[in-house]
Amino acid sequence: MTGTQGKREITSTVQKVANTTALQKRKLRQPTSVVTGAAGFLGSHLTDLLISRGHKVIGIDNFVTGSIENIDHLGGNQNFKFIQQDVSEFIFLHDRVDYVWHFASPASPIDYLELPIQTLKVGSLGTHKALGLARHKGARFLLASTSEIYGDPLVHPQREDYWGNVNTIGPRGCYDESKRFAEAMTFAYHREHQIETRIVRIFNTYGPRMRLRDGRVVPAFMGQALTGKSLTVFGDGKQTRSFCYCSDLIEGIYRLMISDTHNPVNIGNPQELTILEFAERIIRLTGSKSKIIYKPLPQDDPKQRQPDITRARTLLKWEPLVQLEDGLKRTIEYFRGRV
Repeated sequence: MTGTQGKREITSTVQKVANTTALQKRKLRQPTSVVTGAAGFLGSHLTDLLISRGHKVIGIDNFVTGSIENIDHLGGNQNFKFIQQDVSEFIFLHDRVDYVWHFASPASPIDYLELPIQTLKVGSLGTHKALGLARHKGARFLLASTSEIYGDPLVHPQREDYWGNVNTIGPRGCYDESKRFAEAMTFAYHREHQIETRIVRIFNTYGPRMRLRDGRVVPAFMGQALTGKSLTVFGDGKQTRSFCYCSDLIEGIYRLMISDTHNPVNIGNPQELTILEFAERIIRLTGSKSKIIYKPLPQDDPKQRQPDITRARTLLKWEPLVQLEDGLKRTIEYFRGRV
């Protein structure tokens, strides 16, 4: 054994002991979680769940795509502290931290097409800073990755061992590659610094607190239907998606964080339907008289999206519980007051 190898093994052993000690301490006291992107759609729902389960939460957001409305109900809550900051910059906290949940990123086509550089920065520099915080605090880290790392997939459904089919220089490349880089960075910290890391690959998710005009299909269709406008279907509408209600998704992510796996895990609903079928369902559930119109399919738009959730079912004992119609009705009611 060389001197370098010996030093690495000693360092690895010391870090593993430190991780075990940190885990034991987390079980004996109120845990503190840092949530980047805490004012976003998913970040705010995660914050609510963590507080309900006894966590103190430090939320970080710069409101580029997040909204104060998503977290204003937490004002005065002694278990919530908010910091307005771009996480691509150095994150300095005096507080003890047990968990870091990295959710900061534009996540809709409109956002990352308008903010390509900021999207790349939060996926690279932001992930680096969040991992650095986790390393400094001895905290466990979870990366909110995405099904977009699979690109326009050539396998169906998508499993975690599929490497993807991504156009690195296409209009969606800034988002796809920022998340692929973030996954690579997360694994590098896991291997080099023995950080406890988790990676969730999030498939299409919907629910209250989505922005009405963020460009994703759920708010787009609901906004059009509720205002009597024609629903815009791109291409022939035969491309497929699968939709997971936000509470199901957040529960799966929570279970992933407290699990023992560091490998990526798909979280989403495997129930697949075409975009045309989805548009027709929205029209029916809203009672709208809207028609459907067709426009050309955007470049690199995925033709199929369906998660294989075998790993989540096996390792996390998780699967979605909210039926699509029930979740859509809840979301429609949320949007009725916002159109």
